[in-house]
Amino acid sequence: MTPTETPKDAARRILQPLTAQGYVPAGLYLYQDEDGTEIYWKARLDPPARSDKRKEIRPFHLNGGGYKLGEPQWGDRLKPLYLLPELVKADLATPVWYVEGEKCANTLHRRGLLTTTAGGAQSDERTDYSPLKGRAVILWPDNDQPGLEHMQRVDAKLRALGCRVQTLDIAPLGLPKGGDAVDYVYSHANATAADFAALARPFAPAPPAPAADQADTPVGMYLRNVEVVRGSEVTPEPVSWLWNGWLAAGKVHVLGGAPGTGKTTIGVALAATVTSGGRWPDGTRSPVGNVVIWSGEDDPADTLVPRLIQSGADVSRVYFVDNVREGNERRAFDPASDMEPLRRKLAEIGGIRLLIVDPIVSAIAGDSHKNAEVRRGLQPLADLGASMSCVVLGITHFSKGTSGRDPVERLTGSLAFGAVARVVLVAAKHQEEGEDGRNARILLRAKSNIGPDDGGFEYDLQQAELKAHPGITASCVAWGNPVQGAARDLLATADATSQDGEGGTLADAKDFLAGLLADGPMPSKAIRADADGAGFPWSAIRRAQTALHIEARKQGGNFGGGKQQWVWALPGRTEDAEDAQGERLQVSLSKNAEDAQGAQQKKVGTFSSFSKNEHLQQSAGTVEVEV
Repeated sequence: MTPTETPKDAARRILQPLTAQGYVPAGLYLYQDEDGTEIYWKARLDPPARSDKRKEIRPFHLNGGGYKLGEPQWGDRLKPLYLLPELVKADLATPVWYVEGEKCANTLHRRGLLTTTAGGAQSDERTDYSPLKGRAVILWPDNDQPGLEHMQRVDAKLRALGCRVQTLDIAPLGLPKGGDAVDYVYSHANATAADFAALARPFAPAPPAPAADQADTPVGMYLRNVEVVRGSEVTPEPVSWLWNGWLAAGKVHVLGGAPGTGKTTIGVALAATVTSGGRWPDGTRSPVGNVVIWSGEDDPADTLVPRLIQSGADVSRVYFVDNVREGNERRAFDPASDMEPLRRKLAEIGGIRLLIVDPIVSAIAGDSHKNAEVRRGLQPLADLGASMSCVVLGITHFSKGTSGRDPVERLTGSLAFGAVARVVLVAAKHQEEGEDGRNARILLRAKSNIGPDDGGFEYDLQQAELKAHPGITASCVAWGNPVQGAARDLLATADATSQDGEGGTLADAKDFLAGLLADGPMPSKAIRADADGAGFPWSAIRRAQTALHIEARKQGGNFGGGKQQWVWALPGRTEDAEDAQGERLQVSLSKNAEDAQGAQQKKVGTFSSFSKNEHLQQSAGTVEVEV
């Protein structure tokens, strides 16, 4: 039967109640079957200017001689994809751009791309995606949560059809909240099909069709394909550094150390540098970006945010991973199973430069001491960092009883933690006190597959009250001088040792020092020279001094007998210092003879009992005690 009105006339009639309210017709879209036969139409209306109303979509279809509002009765049928006739005629090697909404599909189609859509974000449930079977498909989500969730569902449907699928990373496109392909085209009016194709990653060649003798093989065997890329098709790229030589974009990093070294505070300091565009310890400036933190050990309110504020962070650029919502229920975020929803959320936030996972062992669903399970658990985290081009920093502890071993081997759990990470950093607290009485701390590079793997920086942890929050104190990192050398050597001089489990370095140093002082006190310079000759670091000797309660005293100089020097003696052996060294102690007295005599008597009374060879010599103005 010949229609009594055209589709445009029908649209005017059907849409009249809305246009009377100020709605503006913005598009009329035809859905067809594979042969080009009309099935139904969709009309789009934009809301009245300066109103808070939303756009309206009105479908209508031919019913007898006229058009009727609504979609046809589908029964058991599925809805067709938009622009279906062009889709089925196109070369199978041509990638398909799948977007949300007909307006986006038409906009990209006019730029020479093969496009399709199912309509809005909720239209995928009853859509027939079979015409896309085996094709390469690029999903372009709208920049909002419903759009991202829509593409996730479509992704699953297409992969089940053997499609090669990739979701376009929209974070670098600068889209507004809720923005889509149309917004991008408006801001890139001269973009060509080649420009749009460059936004996506290259697809591997499609797998060959099964041979005739494999016709009886189950179809599912060909829905799973291994993709390979020819080396000549890979363009060399430099490593993209967030902090040159230390933090690489798109790579996994691990920061390990003993308890009390301030690993989390270091992570907070790095986050503060990124959010504020501050300077790294080497003086270079960081690009500004957003940071996401998941912590299973520290509370944001009373620990992490105060530390961020104390470190000078722009806390408006810091996001804490909280809970996961499933339907009407909420549960705790699980790094081992929630990486995909986290990826969608990071894409929604945009501009993520750093993701901190503390502790990284939480990303492992199985046994963290098994190589295969750790690698399997870390791969989603590595993929997330690569897709977002952000630094992934996992924080972990050192295993007990590993002092002296290679730093990477000291990380808690399987060796895979250090193997998967492209850069391993370690933090340590030095046991030798500096001139200011503080124990220096050092951050070191223990491993790097993509840059230098040595050197580091001194740092200190400082506590102070927050100026804007009286009564709240927080720690922050104060960076110090650079240090040179391999991490293993530097850690050997800085490792802390507990009271109940001494490492080999300290135990050996104690034996060495006790043996050295067994025959009597010695000048500290002589001890240091002997220690150097025996291969002991001075810090180990100082720790041994503390452990053995060795006494140190200054002798000589202003008291006579030449130059001052420090002398070390075992506990209770300070009296023997004079016997062993034959030192001469001079005590200045008044030139007044009477005062000199009184001082002499007083001084003699001060010393312990002398041996038979001890005697006093008196000269002008001094009393000399010779031993």
